[in-house]
Amino acid sequence: MLEIVVTTENGQRHVRPSAEMLDGLVRRIGDEGDRFLVVQPIPDLPDFFAQVWHKTGGDYTLEHRDGSADRHFQAMVATPETVSAALTGWASRAPGWDTGPVWSLLDMGPAREVPPLELDARERVALEEHVRELLVGGYATRGELAEAAEQCLIDEGRRPVSRVQAEAFADRMWLERVAEQEQWEGETDPERLTRAFAALEGAGITARENFACCRNCGNTEIGAEAAPTARGYVYFHSQCTGSAAAGQGLMLLYGGFDGSEETAGAIGREAVAALDAVGLPADWDGDPGRAVHVTPLDWRRRLIG
Repeated sequence: MLEIVVTTENGQRHVRPSAEMLDGLVRRIGDEGDRFLVVQPIPDLPDFFAQVWHKTGGDYTLEHRDGSADRHFQAMVATPETVSAALTGWASRAPGWDTGPVWSLLDMGPAREVPPLELDARERVALEEHVRELLVGGYATRGELAEAAEQCLIDEGRRPVSRVQAEAFADRMWLERVAEQEQWEGETDPERLTRAFAALEGAGITARENFACCRNCGNTEIGAEAAPTARGYVYFHSQCTGSAAAGQGLMLLYGGFDGSEETAGAIGREAVAALDAVGLPADWDGDPGRAVHVTPLDWRRRLIG
């Protein structure tokens, strides 16, 4: 799998696709509403990306940006094979990946200026704490983090943080978190949790991380996520994520799509077994009306973006 996220014009998002899947996405674009894709590294880094635009019957416009506006390059490419090879090489950081297409430097104009934040000490602490909480949770993208920073201090029409200031602030804290996680070694508990959820999904149980904002919304919306053959569901919502990030363990909600206690109990047992298989402790007494708690839990989720 490639350590990238691919986002397409039609709103699809592909995390860690294979080289074959990336090639398929390149070959697919061209029709109205599906003419470009953007490739970002994992973790996402400011001003590092590649992208391609294509209209059926024409050439491919391929671009990559390497850290700043004065490192933004473009090439016109005739075939999807060449595009796929370049994007795969970029994604894997392969030496000489850019030697195929003929690149030209694009003039992106002067770098934008970001005015300093004019916040008092209380506001700055509140902003940093809010952004830090989302970062530690680990599910927010850079764009979502910037939006949260922009909205955090709005009060009665006063908007002390502009969009450009929010983006700069969020990116600074994002890069600090990226530096922190570079010191982590081995598989983390959230990565074990993801493996457990993948196993549940493979066993016919709809499993979703950081799904919806609360239990009511999650229970209402989880059915729309389910495959026709799904027997039940396991998920945790964003408030559960916040608790886990704060060191309070993680609550898993579950149930059967037939609404019966018997099915709910069976799903609960399968969830506990999946957690045990990846080495995560589960606190559950077998009561289908009681949530499964994963505790203790060291919540270090690596950023994706």
